[in-house]
Amino acid sequence: MQTITTTGRFRWRIIALLFLATTVNYVDRQILSFTMTDEVFRKDMLELAPDAVLTREATDRFKVLYGDVDAAFKFAYAIGFLLVGWAIDRIGTRRGFALGIGIWSVAAVLTSFVSSIGGLRWMRAMLGFGEAANFPAAIKTVAEWFPKHERSFANGLFNAGTNVGIILTALAAPYLILQFGWRSSFLITGLLSVLLLFFWWMTYSKPERSPKLSADELAYIRSDTEKVPSRPVSWGQLLGYKQTWAFAVGKFLADPIWWFYMTWLPDFFSSNDAFDRKLDLKSFGVPFLILYVVSDAGSVFFGWLSTQLMSRGWSANQARKTTMFICALCVVPIFFAAKTSSLTLSIALISLAAAAHQGWAANMYTFASDLFPKNVVASVTGIGGMFGAIGGILLALLSGRIITVFGYQPMFLIASCSYLLALALIHLILPRLQPVKAEELEKSAQWSMAHER
Repeated sequence: MQTITTTGRFRWRIIALLFLATTVNYVDRQILSFTMTDEVFRKDMLELAPDAVLTREATDRFKVLYGDVDAAFKFAYAIGFLLVGWAIDRIGTRRGFALGIGIWSVAAVLTSFVSSIGGLRWMRAMLGFGEAANFPAAIKTVAEWFPKHERSFANGLFNAGTNVGIILTALAAPYLILQFGWRSSFLITGLLSVLLLFFWWMTYSKPERSPKLSADELAYIRSDTEKVPSRPVSWGQLLGYKQTWAFAVGKFLADPIWWFYMTWLPDFFSSNDAFDRKLDLKSFGVPFLILYVVSDAGSVFFGWLSTQLMSRGWSANQARKTTMFICALCVVPIFFAAKTSSLTLSIALISLAAAAHQGWAANMYTFASDLFPKNVVASVTGIGGMFGAIGGILLALLSGRIITVFGYQPMFLIASCSYLLALALIHLILPRLQPVKAEELEKSAQWSMAHER
């Protein structure tokens, strides 16, 4: 097998580009969870006078409405995942991702002008629809630029951008809000996406069209002989395969937990009366830096671990599922994060769980490229992402109501067992990670076309 030394390293620059895109994506996505802790923002969204007292009743009402806004984001995200994944497989990664970035850029900038919870709901829905392009585009890009045995590590690297985006937001958002007001946080981060759109359009191309890619590295990328179906494959056909359902179940049960961390952790750290000390806009930075640096390490490490196991002769089935089982076990202790009075211990438990989630995600993303030909990877990813978002919608609609009545303990209990349940169901649906061959998809497409006539 050729090595990186003899084939070149240009494909890793593509991962750097995906890392940048994912980072900016998460900056725009995460900015609301920090801004929502600002008292001025809460009053504006509740349409209260600037000098009005923000009562406990008003705060609880805001949390319920905030949960509804989050659900609107995820609803549009679910639809976007399905439609954008389909579009990327048909118009190409470069144009499809550019379309998504353009939509979310406009939504991010316009959020700085909203003046009510209703306006916020619409802008977050638009943002969710556009941001759905990130992962189908990124995973399809990895499938195009990397041989199979490198994909979990490559996915782990670009997926680490999610945590860097959250870290940058935790460091920058409080400063922007305290110095220039909450509207500046949306405006400035939205303009970053406009710059990303320009950079993506000017930089990205498929391997065969890249003038900077050597012939040796292109041959190495294409070293996995992989047939692809010549006819378009529909969602209905893809849903007929148990491989699609295994991927969808893993996303449905695990993605909502990550959404919960992103949406509610700032409020959890600032409002939990059991803690020996609380965080606020002035003190979010360092704890979130620690939390998501650890999470980043989990994304890279567990992606690397799966790749290492495969390089030592383990099958993809053994390597992926063993790694995911370790990740699932690492999430279980998060149950105690809401029971302890120690802020430090709580941060440590959540950091471990977040690292495990990112390791889980890095391996889940390889399911689409491991199990399906590359020209349907974005569609499969879109289907899985849609199910993940549906799970997120359900949890988002319940979260604000559960938290205001019972506190955070039930939410962490759900998180602690979701991954083990997901892995058990994945194994039940797909005992072996057997790829769907292009010939099967070809026959399915032919059968479908014949019956349509």
